[in-house]
Amino acid sequence: MKAQYFPAAAMGKKNIGWLKSNFFFSFSDYYDPLKSAFGTLVAFNDDLLEKGKGFGIHPHVNMEIISILLKGKMNHKDSLDYSTLIEEGGVQIMSAGSGLRHEEYNIGEEEVNFLQIWIQPKLQNITPRYQLRHFPKAGRKNKLTTIVAGKEGLAHCWINQNAELLLGYYDNGCQVKHSFDPTNKCLFVFVIAGSITIDGTQIAQREAIGIWDTGSITIDCTTDTEFLIIETPVNQK
Repeated sequence: MKAQYFPAAAMGKKNIGWLKSNFFFSFSDYYDPLKSAFGTLVAFNDDLLEKGKGFGIHPHVNMEIISILLKGKMNHKDSLDYSTLIEEGGVQIMSAGSGLRHEEYNIGEEEVNFLQIWIQPKLQNITPRYQLRHFPKAGRKNKLTTIVAGKEGLAHCWINQNAELLLGYYDNGCQVKHSFDPTNKCLFVFVIAGSITIDGTQIAQREAIGIWDTGSITIDCTTDTEFLIIETPVNQK
């Protein structure tokens, strides 16, 4: 197994008052030539959005865009005529394909915290798609829950890529084993809350680790913890 540790202190930062962002990879006006992507994962942003603020209508093309709501309430409106409300535990995807436009605003009474994740698509210029699912914590205690996958299903969102996203929500002392097809696949594990250890490396809250050249990992939960696993192709083929 090979791994790359992503400490919180090394993340890119952006603070424009109403929006505070932490970047694992080059994004917006943050650029690091050594942090362009991890496999087909090209953006992973930990965003904080002030009450009443948001992103006006803007376009996306040929990108799989995933948002995971960790706190607060946010709206979504797009050129596909969707108008939705995303709350804590909500997961939305946009398969931008040949192009769509959307807007998002914090419409709640507190700061919004959401993860913004961009993954390169498998096929170009597909018909754009939007989807929203909710995954309350109460229904996923001490188990891995698939929230996004590359195949259609009623229980998760699906995207245009051979990828899978899973949320873990575990008690202190739990050990989690995760196996996957290692062919052209890598893992990116982000700790939302608490801390975990993988192969002797401790990953604290809001830190991450990238893993490749293996088909399984063991996660030791060193506190009550919540984490996200992203399994995605190493190279686009």
